[in-house]
Amino acid sequence: MNFMEITPTDDLWEKVSRFAKNCSWNAGKSLSQRMCDNAFSDWERVIVALHENEIAGYCTVSETDCIPDIPYTPYIGYLFVNEAYRGQRLSQKLISHAMTYLKSTGFHQVFLVSDHENLYEKYGFRVIDRKPAPWGELEKIYTKEL
Repeated sequence: MNFMEITPTDDLWEKVSRFAKNCSWNAGKSLSQRMCDNAFSDWERVIVALHENEIAGYCTVSETDCIPDIPYTPYIGYLFVNEAYRGQRLSQKLISHAMTYLKSTGFHQVFLVSDHENLYEKYGFRVIDRKPAPWGELEKIYTKEL
C-alpha cells in the first residue's frame, strides 16, 4: 500500500476526485466538488492510499471542517475506505500518514469531527467538544497530540 499527499497539480487529482464523487459515501461528492473547485490551499492536501493503481481510500488534511466558527485547526477529514479494502486497518494507516504529514509541517495537535461511537478513541483521540453541524446533527470534535 502506498500513501501520497496530493495537490491539484498531481496527476492523480482528477482520478481521486472522480473516485470520491462516485464512492458509496455521500460526503464523497462534497470532497469531489472541493477538489474540482481547487478549494485546497497552502499546506492542505488529499491523502490517498493506493494498492497498485487502485484507490483503496483517502482522507484530507485541512484548516477547517464542517462546523463553522470554531477555533480548532488542523483537521483530518473526509476519511473513506473502499469497501474492498475494509478490515485491513486502512483508516488507521490513513490517519497515521495524515498525522505524520501534519507534524512535518509544524503542527503539534490534530482535530477531527465525527458522530461515530468508539471509533477514533481506539486510535488515541479524545472528545474535547460537541457542536451542531450545519445539517443539524450533534457532532463530536476529537483531538490528538502529534
